[in-house]
Amino acid sequence: MSNDVIINNIPEVVPGIIAVSRDCFPVELSRSRRDQILKLLKEQKQNVVYAETVVENEIDARKALAELKEQGANALIVYLGNFGPEGPETLLAKEFDGPAMYCAAAEETQENLVNGRGDALCGLLNASYNLALRNLKAYIPEYPVGTPEAICGMIAEFIPVARAVIGVRGLKVISFGPRPFDFLACNAPIKGLYDLGVTIQENSELDLLVAYQKHADDKRIPDVVADMAKELGAGNDYPGILERLAQYELTLIDWYLDNKGAADSVVFANKCWPAFQTEFKFVPCYVNSRLAARGIPVSCETDIYGALSEFILACATGSVPTLLDINNSVPEDMFKSNPDKVKGYQLTDLVMNFHCGNTAVCSLKPGTASMKYQLIMKRSLEPDTEPDITRGTLEGTINPGQTTLFRLQSAADGQMRSYIAEGEILDIDPRSFGAIGVFAIPEFGRFYRHVLVEKNYPHHAGVVLAKAGKTLYSIVKYLGISEVAFNQPKGMLYPSENPFA
Repeated sequence: MSNDVIINNIPEVVPGIIAVSRDCFPVELSRSRRDQILKLLKEQKQNVVYAETVVENEIDARKALAELKEQGANALIVYLGNFGPEGPETLLAKEFDGPAMYCAAAEETQENLVNGRGDALCGLLNASYNLALRNLKAYIPEYPVGTPEAICGMIAEFIPVARAVIGVRGLKVISFGPRPFDFLACNAPIKGLYDLGVTIQENSELDLLVAYQKHADDKRIPDVVADMAKELGAGNDYPGILERLAQYELTLIDWYLDNKGAADSVVFANKCWPAFQTEFKFVPCYVNSRLAARGIPVSCETDIYGALSEFILACATGSVPTLLDINNSVPEDMFKSNPDKVKGYQLTDLVMNFHCGNTAVCSLKPGTASMKYQLIMKRSLEPDTEPDITRGTLEGTINPGQTTLFRLQSAADGQMRSYIAEGEILDIDPRSFGAIGVFAIPEFGRFYRHVLVEKNYPHHAGVVLAKAGKTLYSIVKYLGISEVAFNQPKGMLYPSENPFA
């Protein structure tokens, strides 16, 4: 089995820089300042292309865009080396097929503030106004005016934002099966996907079952089994299930290849119970973890917005995402028995986030990852026998360190909203089953009540083992999501929070 298609599922960003110049300012000012940036980016080994043309008018704008297109640029950086012409410079974003960033040059020295003054700080105000007149979105850094060194830093922060925006616009969500009647929590209107530019292809579980059966005796199965056994190592507790799981993995890979169509990237949102176990004869969690590790998130329980959230996390961070239940409270005795590890937190800051076993090996604490069975399903499907059809989970303790919880959701009212919560995973034994960890999210109790509960979010959260709030916030704002919640610090009240509580 080739992994090439999986590696390419996350888009590559080729940023292109265009310098602009107001015709009553020296064009050489913009050109020389741009060249300083290009020199620094080359030293930093950043992949970037540029237009030789400095844009002073609309004809220049189209010429510069043609230069970038020829070089394969898919993200635009408009650099105001001086004041800049607001009409032509915003025409660039209008006619460029990809995300755009606007930034401006800081003045260089007090010794050259007559002929060498560019007034780009002033010019960026007019550029932002003209973007609004054209109904255009652009990424504008927190403070978008800087030295060449600062501009290079802004470009570095723009690249993951651009990657996610490009990825979402070229994404197809492939789903299998509707939600069970008694578990509707992740059902959501699909209109929000289309508003973002995402395509969805909905399929029946029967489609997946037929495809799986056609892969019986696939000649590639032994190689996949060997790869699984190598990855699991000492945690290969149920080697007898690997052949079924390998057959399923190949089924999803081939479905990806046969159904990608015009999309650039694909994620899956697959039903995984209750009929899955009785008909496929395993649980799919471990396979889901393996595909996520290779760039194709597979969400559980037909959670289409969960799959989208995982994909955005992967684009934003380059890390392997997972999907976890915001699951259970941390017992008080566990909190009290780990005083050094919970220092600085209160009990309501802590939460155990869990899922059956879809978290990749690389995200689990070394020595804890192992193939298990789905305990909850076994209680009803195989209560009095050795586990068979409930095998297939990857269990272990999630790696301690920085983390971000994220979800983009079309809620019960049909409105698109999002949340971002940064925190850390504590090095505490959860003493439970599944892929699980003890998460410390500052002021989680208030966040849970006034965001998760009040805004009708489902129990699934996209999770990445990295600090990603700044990038994610920029992404969702660029995507046009006006409501972005976060875990507000103590003293900053939520709109609905009782000030006397």
